[in-house]
Amino acid sequence: MSAVLDLTCELIARPSVTPDDAGCQALLSARLQQAGFQCEHLRLGEVDNLWATHGSGALVLVLLGHTDVVPPGPREAWQSDPFTPEIRDGVLYGRGTADMKGSVAAFVIAAEQFVAAHPDHAGTLAVLLTSDEEGDAIDGVRHVARLFSERGQRIDWCITGEPSSTATLGDLLRVGRRGSLSAKLRVQGVQGHVAYPDKARNPIHQAAPALAELSARRWDEGYESFPPTSLQISNIHAGTGANNVIPGELEVDFNIRYNPHWDAPKLEAEISALLDRHGLQYTLKWHRSGEPFYTPEGPLRAAARAVLAEHIGRAPEESTGGGTSDARFIAPLGAQCIEVGPVNASIHQVDENVRVDELEALPGLYQRLVERLLA
Repeated sequence: MSAVLDLTCELIARPSVTPDDAGCQALLSARLQQAGFQCEHLRLGEVDNLWATHGSGALVLVLLGHTDVVPPGPREAWQSDPFTPEIRDGVLYGRGTADMKGSVAAFVIAAEQFVAAHPDHAGTLAVLLTSDEEGDAIDGVRHVARLFSERGQRIDWCITGEPSSTATLGDLLRVGRRGSLSAKLRVQGVQGHVAYPDKARNPIHQAAPALAELSARRWDEGYESFPPTSLQISNIHAGTGANNVIPGELEVDFNIRYNPHWDAPKLEAEISALLDRHGLQYTLKWHRSGEPFYTPEGPLRAAARAVLAEHIGRAPEESTGGGTSDARFIAPLGAQCIEVGPVNASIHQVDENVRVDELEALPGLYQRLVERLLA
């Protein structure tokens, strides 16, 4: 069994469902310390965070990952226990194989091999891990980034190990992500009998034109490699359960995935103005998940493109698609951020998996990336 396969299996065997780290970071910290890294454990609320560094001074390159996983769902739906790693036909199965214990293990192996080969390397190589990426992401990298800002911690480049590939390892390089803004809208009406609408105020009827305008709006035409901003209504609820009662309140959940044309305050103001224009009595509760970020051409993006092209024999697709990642908290510190990781076809699913040969290629891929930047 290869070093990265062995370490990935050790991590999978720890049921680290958010925010429980289940001892993953202690295992990794011990290895990194043995390799010469200085390790700082940041326990914030119920969340474990690990900051490990080797070298000093600029430039600072961070390998960013998370040790937590989503719940496995019904155990009986899995072909094998989700926390007992199993290899079948050259594929490793288990919760976290792709998202993202395989990448975390590859980061650590690559870091060990890099500092062994380049003990006096330029700048600083760092590993940042959290156990709060799959959950609310409050006391994970979001909180750590705030601490870094307060103490002036510099970060120049960040490589996140999220499962970014589509069909084969290295076929996609993620160079940015859209922002994400969620809202819970409550529209107030007056409950009453459906036969006497003049004595009630139906919040569904009142909100419908505003919701139609929100869902039909073309927010922009995109931004460089970003797609157009999109608002999606994800849940609508009203009513008492009786078909002869006009409800007194309507609840609507929606989310906006937006490009750098916008930021959260501008979107919040725009949507509030629209609702005001429709004369609704309402409250809005916002959740700002993260602003968009984009890494322009530069040393990090060029190095990643070259390394991935060497690996797959052609230039990778460069994309800003997908959801969000913890890189959204590192980018505001002034860092250029990319995401490079395994195929994402099975993440969060039953029988999550990664090909063994692609997993075993990951440490070398990450090491070559680090060497291009710090060796």
